[in-house]
Amino acid sequence: MDTQNPQATDQATLPLIISVDDHTVEPADVWQHRLPKKYLDTGPRIVRAPLKEMTFLGGRFKPLMGEPGDDGPIGDWWVYEDLHRPLTRLDTAVGYSRDEIKLEVITYEQMRPGSYDVPSRLADMDVNHVQSALCFPTFPRFCGQTFTEATDRELGLLCVRAYNDWMVEEWCGPDAHGRLIPLPLIPLWDPELAAAEVRRNAARGCRAVAFSEIPPHLGLPSIHTDDWDPFLQACAETQTVIAMHIGSSSRMPSTSADAPPAVGSTITFANCCYSMVDWLMSGKFERFPDLKVMYAEGQIGWIPYILERADVVWEENRAWGGVADKVHRPPSELFTEHVYGCFFDDAFGLKNLDSIGVGNVLYETDYPHSDSTWPKSREVGEAQMGHLAPDVVERIVRGNAIDLLGLTPDGLWEGPK
Repeated sequence: MDTQNPQATDQATLPLIISVDDHTVEPADVWQHRLPKKYLDTGPRIVRAPLKEMTFLGGRFKPLMGEPGDDGPIGDWWVYEDLHRPLTRLDTAVGYSRDEIKLEVITYEQMRPGSYDVPSRLADMDVNHVQSALCFPTFPRFCGQTFTEATDRELGLLCVRAYNDWMVEEWCGPDAHGRLIPLPLIPLWDPELAAAEVRRNAARGCRAVAFSEIPPHLGLPSIHTDDWDPFLQACAETQTVIAMHIGSSSRMPSTSADAPPAVGSTITFANCCYSMVDWLMSGKFERFPDLKVMYAEGQIGWIPYILERADVVWEENRAWGGVADKVHRPPSELFTEHVYGCFFDDAFGLKNLDSIGVGNVLYETDYPHSDSTWPKSREVGEAQMGHLAPDVVERIVRGNAIDLLGLTPDGLWEGPK
């Protein structure tokens, strides 16, 4: 499809955005209100305490909580079993200038209320020309690996279910008016339990689930094994898209243990690149032809070359490449039918849209993170998509998301049916 049009898109008519990658900062009471009483002292809870030390080097985030009375900046910390994880300015940076966004601990009072409060979030979406948004978690991390790394599996499963109940019933509940789209978690340590959780949430209208881009980095089986098949089968049967955010393997790309965060931030797409090649060469898309996956915050400009290279390898190395018996079609064809790339600021990718596919691209705003284009997501979209035909812009900004996430024609989540 030729996406270029000499009749450039009328910038004043950019459709309302459906963002497939925003984030929620969970309110302090999410688990305290939903866990059995015996788990309240070990389950996730907020403690206000000073920061002793914090580093972020080589893709590794290492905070150290101080004791009451210690010197140091005060922040709100999630405490869960032996884990101490502070809220930081990078969790919720909107409303601050770039020069003010630093790696520092904060309290709930020091963040924009839209980070955790539904009415305030909707107001901030209105400011940003956003109609609807799919939100990834913060404390559980991008695919719930916080609970996977915990010791008590029974408590971990209860935490996953409690988060999903909060997500469906409150964050995406009546006060959201269909504008917030649920993204449940799964117990990653057990594919059968994961399949059951997919089906439980699909029964109440959820059409997406968070998953790890590179499970072996979490000590879990790769997708080249059959271990994940119960989970994949459940996703295929329920039309649940597998949503993978950069960093959902608990390891951000970096080059050395002392590389500054700027190195990793430049190459964040690399995890998506590795993961997509895994999926294309796994044979899973042929075994589960209804399966769909999406890559949040990975941008799209890198995709054309990877598809070209994957096709060459599949064709020329088929005798020894280890995929001839399970990948029977060019990877680029499988991509077109099964994979979605997500972006919020990628002029290069949009200039090469014909090599990616109009139907394989979704838009996002990344609210409230430091990379977010809020409150100027509309302006960014207009500047980068002005050369595209209006129908193409509509598909990228909302149409593809409506189809993929099973939204109403008006772009809203209907909830349980």
